[in-house]
Amino acid sequence: MRSHLLNDTTAEQYRRSVTDGVERVAARIATTERPFTGVTVDALAPAIDAIDLDKPLHDTAAVLDELEDVYLRDAVYFHHPRYLAHLNCPVVIPAVLGEAVLSAVNSSLDTWDQSAGGTLIERKLIDWTTERIGLGPAADGVFTSGGTQSNLQALLLAREEAKTDTLAKLRIFASEVSHFSVKKSAKLLGLGQDSVVSIPVDHDKRMQTVALARELERCKQDGLVPMAVVATAGTTDFGSIDPLPEIAELCEQFAAWMHVDAAYGCGLLASLKHRDRLNGIERADSVTVDYHKSFFQPVSSSAVLVRDAATLRHATYHAEYLNPRRMVEERIPNQVDKSLQTTRRFDALKLWMTLRTMGADGIGQLFDEVCELAREGWKLLAADPRFDVVVEPSLSTLVFRYIPASVTDPAEIDRANLYARKALFASGDAIVAGTKVGARHYLKFTLLNPETQASDIAAVLDLIAGHAEQYLGESLDRAS
Repeated sequence: MRSHLLNDTTAEQYRRSVTDGVERVAARIATTERPFTGVTVDALAPAIDAIDLDKPLHDTAAVLDELEDVYLRDAVYFHHPRYLAHLNCPVVIPAVLGEAVLSAVNSSLDTWDQSAGGTLIERKLIDWTTERIGLGPAADGVFTSGGTQSNLQALLLAREEAKTDTLAKLRIFASEVSHFSVKKSAKLLGLGQDSVVSIPVDHDKRMQTVALARELERCKQDGLVPMAVVATAGTTDFGSIDPLPEIAELCEQFAAWMHVDAAYGCGLLASLKHRDRLNGIERADSVTVDYHKSFFQPVSSSAVLVRDAATLRHATYHAEYLNPRRMVEERIPNQVDKSLQTTRRFDALKLWMTLRTMGADGIGQLFDEVCELAREGWKLLAADPRFDVVVEPSLSTLVFRYIPASVTDPAEIDRANLYARKALFASGDAIVAGTKVGARHYLKFTLLNPETQASDIAAVLDLIAGHAEQYLGESLDRAS
C-alpha cells in the first residue's frame, strides 16, 4: 500500500495519475452541451449504493472509469453558459493550478512550521485585500472556509468588543434580506432569538436607514446594547447593496460595530467601472469577502478582514504543542492565532496564482462583464410582457416571475413558476434558482459566467415560458 503514498519514489506515478484525471475532466468540460444531464436521485442513487467501499479497485484508472458513471457524467457544470442558478462561478485556470499544487504539498496554514512561505503569502493577500477596501494600516484578517464562517467570526469579535456580561442585552441589526448566516451566527454565539433585529428594505431591496436609526434609538432607550449592524454588499437574492456611508454614520453615532457582508459584492474591489458602489465599506470594522463567488476562484476561498488587528485576539487560544505564547515573543507568525479553525488548507494560493497570472484588472474585467450582462437581461425582462422583474440589478442577479396573460390567480401563477423551474432542471437545458418575494414565488438568474450571452438569457426565458404554459394548459385540462 505504500505505493500509493506521494513521495520521491512515486512522483512519476503521481504525474501519470493526475494527468489522467485532468485529461478526463478536460474532455468532459470540452464536450458538455448542457449544464446538467437531468439525472434524478432515484436513477443515480442505486449506482452509488451498489459500490462496496470495502472492495477497492486498486487502480486509479479503474476508479476514474467508475467516477465517470457516478459523478463526472452527471455533475452540474458551472462553466456552462446556461447555468444561471446560484452564486457559483466558473473558475479561472491559474486558480485550478493552484488547487492542484496546494493539494499535493498539503500545507496547513495554522502554524509557521507547517507552512512557512504559505503563511507569508496568505498574509500578503490579506494586506492586499484590506488595502483595496481601505481599512487602514492597522487592518488584518484571515482566510476562512466561506462567508458563513467569516460572518460568524466577525460577529464573535463584535460580541466581545461590546463589553457586556449580559448577552441577552445584545442586539444585531440586519436587513430583512440579509444572509441567513447572521441569525445562525447569533444562535451559535449564545444570543437570544430576539437578538437579530430585522430592518425593512426599500424598493431596491436596500436597508432603510431611517428604519435602522429608529431601531437603534429604541435599542438605547430600552437599555439594550447595539452590538453590531450588518450591512450587505450584494444580497444573495437580489445583489442589492445597502447604503454603506449612511450606515457607517449611524454605527458611529450609536457606537455599534459595523460589519459589511461583501461575500458577493467583493468583486467590485477589482472592478474597473463600478468600484464606487462599495463607497463606505472602508469605514467598516469588519468585512466578509468570498473570492469563490466574484473572483472566479474554486471553493473554498474566503476571508474575514478587520480594521483593527488587535480585535482578532478574541479568536486566539494558545496550545503548548501548537502555538505556545513564546512564539509571539519570538515573532513567529502563526495564522491559527487569528482563526476559528486549526488545520486549514492553503486556499490563499489559488488567489495568489490568479493575481500573479491575470492581475486584479483581469478579475475586475470579468466581473464587470457579468454586471453588464445583468443590465442587458434586465432590459429584456422589463420589455417582455410575459415577465415581471423585481428590481434593477446592482450586481449580476435578476429576480423575476412568469405572468401568464390568461391567469390571474396568484397561487396558480406560483405553481406555474415552480413547475417551470423544476421542468427546466429535469431537462438539463438550463438551471435557474428560485426565491420568494413577499409570499409569492419568483425565479432567479445569478449571472457569474462571462461566457453567458444575452441570447442565452432570451433562450432560457423562452424555455421557462414554454414550461409554465404547458403546466397551465394541463391544469386547465384537469379542471375541465
